[in-house]
Amino acid sequence: MLRLLRLLLLLLLLPPPGSPEPPGLAPLSPGAPPQAPDLLYADGLRAYAAGAWAPAVALLREALRSQAALGRARQDCGARCAAEPGAALPAVLLDAPGPDSGPGPARGAWERLLLRAALRRAECLTQCGAQRLGPGGAARLRVGSALRDAFRRREPYNYLQRAYYQLKKLDLAAAAAHTFFVANPTHLQMREDMAKYRRMSRVRPQSFRDLETPPHWAAYDDGLELLGRQEAELALPRLEEALQESLAQMESCRAGCEGPEEQQREEEEEEGAGSQGGLYETIAGHWIRVLQCRQRCVGDTATRPGRSFPVPDFLPSQLRRLHEAHAQVGDLSQAMENVLSVLLFYPEDEAAKKALNEYQAQLEEPRPGLGPREDIQRFILRSLGEKRQLYYAMEHLGASFKDPDPWTPAAVIPEALREKLREDQEKRPWDHEPPQPKPLTHWKDVLLLEGVTLTQDARQLNGSERVVLDGLLTPAECGVLLQLAKDAAEAGARSGCRGRRSPHTPHERFEGLTVLKAAQLAQAGAVGSQGAKLLLEVSERVRTLTQAYFSPERPLHLSFTHLVCRSAIEGEQDQRMDLSHPVHADNCVLDPDTGECWREPPAYTYRDYSGLLYLNDDFHGGDLFFTEPNALTVTAQVRPRCGRLVAFSSGGENPHGVWAVTRGRRCALALWHTWAPEHREQEWTEAKELLKEPEEEKEEEEEEEMPNKDHSPEPPSRRLPRVQDKAGKPPRLREEL
Repeated sequence: MLRLLRLLLLLLLLPPPGSPEPPGLAPLSPGAPPQAPDLLYADGLRAYAAGAWAPAVALLREALRSQAALGRARQDCGARCAAEPGAALPAVLLDAPGPDSGPGPARGAWERLLLRAALRRAECLTQCGAQRLGPGGAARLRVGSALRDAFRRREPYNYLQRAYYQLKKLDLAAAAAHTFFVANPTHLQMREDMAKYRRMSRVRPQSFRDLETPPHWAAYDDGLELLGRQEAELALPRLEEALQESLAQMESCRAGCEGPEEQQREEEEEEGAGSQGGLYETIAGHWIRVLQCRQRCVGDTATRPGRSFPVPDFLPSQLRRLHEAHAQVGDLSQAMENVLSVLLFYPEDEAAKKALNEYQAQLEEPRPGLGPREDIQRFILRSLGEKRQLYYAMEHLGASFKDPDPWTPAAVIPEALREKLREDQEKRPWDHEPPQPKPLTHWKDVLLLEGVTLTQDARQLNGSERVVLDGLLTPAECGVLLQLAKDAAEAGARSGCRGRRSPHTPHERFEGLTVLKAAQLAQAGAVGSQGAKLLLEVSERVRTLTQAYFSPERPLHLSFTHLVCRSAIEGEQDQRMDLSHPVHADNCVLDPDTGECWREPPAYTYRDYSGLLYLNDDFHGGDLFFTEPNALTVTAQVRPRCGRLVAFSSGGENPHGVWAVTRGRRCALALWHTWAPEHREQEWTEAKELLKEPEEEKEEEEEEEMPNKDHSPEPPSRRLPRVQDKAGKPPRLREEL
């Protein structure tokens, strides 16, 4: 009955049919106490499942409003009660205990001080919660972990966009779709829905906006954009707003650490592990979890929606931009205040110290009252106090703590823990500092041996770790691989993308063939074994050259090999505006708005080098191009041709895409390489086993009987001979580069 009344009330709040609806998802009942978000969300999903689109919209919007209001109420009550007389924790209890902490209060006095403050704080929070949230306060509106995750992933907007579409409110549908997609950039169905909305003439471009953009990110991005245009005076208010909103967002996050949801999580953990310990162990365990949650708020605030990892050094980087912008407009006092704040994080930062000296010299007369920002001082002092307690708990109570900040002074970390933490930070140094390529003379012999010419290096391609090599295949070899792709397609052996349409554009067909599928088809007689063997041999040829050119000191392994053909669909090329393959990077998620590339899933983070070996050029369009990190400014373009290899490092330094194929069929062998042997392509080994001739198996058995300690590479005579050209002559080795 209660749910039925709630549904009727929300229906009355809906605007009449045909009336203009306010942009975005405005509150339906401003000023009213929030209702239980979990019940509203559940009712909204039931209405959605029943096809009751208008009630579903009303309920889902009210669930979003109630969840946001609940968070604001907790933050406000927490701030108000912390300032109440008698509700603040005694200062003597806030530091981590230690051998030199002194005797402290008289025996038993600290218990009275602590419990009295805790009881007064609880009383204040209970009364404030009842005033803001109604009877029962926050405890009545407790939200489970599953629902919190759903709201964090913005799942209500997924349902809202569909419901709005059914109600013919296309602008709101596009806004809801965009809001969901920002936090779920790998959601393929939403990607397709977004493309459909963009093609609709009735959907305005300004409808594609994020309705949940955190204020600090909106201000931060605006400030960076203005700085990039050399408009420091306009950028300053937005940068200052970004810093203040970042600190406010952390306060909001910290308030949630004390909410009933965290208590519920603890209860669930204790039920699973079995609660042990008495009063003080329980108090300590709860306090440690609150502190861990508070420290995580730094990373949560610095993480963009839809990303898995935070922007490194988010607050110090904002302060650096602020002091530079203030200096550009001539406000040296503010510039000094911000650069002094940077030095609170990093006292030995040479760039900050140099800037400080320059500002002091330009001011000419000393400013005795000038110091770091008070808000940053408070933030650092509070954070260091919490870190000391967590490190103490880590050393003496076996608690876990992953420090989110690289600026934490070593003196805060107990000496017994420093060595272990240092070892953890130094793991896998190759992830951060890839080996530099050796001079030309080191790999020149390898290119000569393969009969390959260097066409363009990184300098000529206007980038870093890029190269174009020609002559890896003869025309006859290209023909064999093209025939392999054609035969496999006819046999229905599409691998990885089985649909007729390309996953990247509706205007092309996409066919893919892996080495293992090629070997299986060859074994079944559906394709020629010569082509399948050549595919294996050529992929190893590319790996050898890529390693010789980019990574001579560290072995590269093939991680994936894919023979790919893209075909233009006739009759669908007029006024085409999209790309054959959008701009991307191969081992990180490219964010064109900020120019950053996040090395995190869903990207294949283990890929280190990429290669594209082209098989033909008898098509229109389809050129490969590199861009700046903004995905707009083209820095280099390469035209495919038979035997041409474009190889490059797979990170954010090499964003690339493919222009639309508007006529014909473009085929290439795409290869990715990795330093990590655990990500070696297992299908390559399986394919090699399938394609072995009986004579080869017999030779291997004989070799196993006569162990050989020589681990040198396989001699050239054992490799698959290269296909001769049409004149019947073997390929000629180039004498010079």
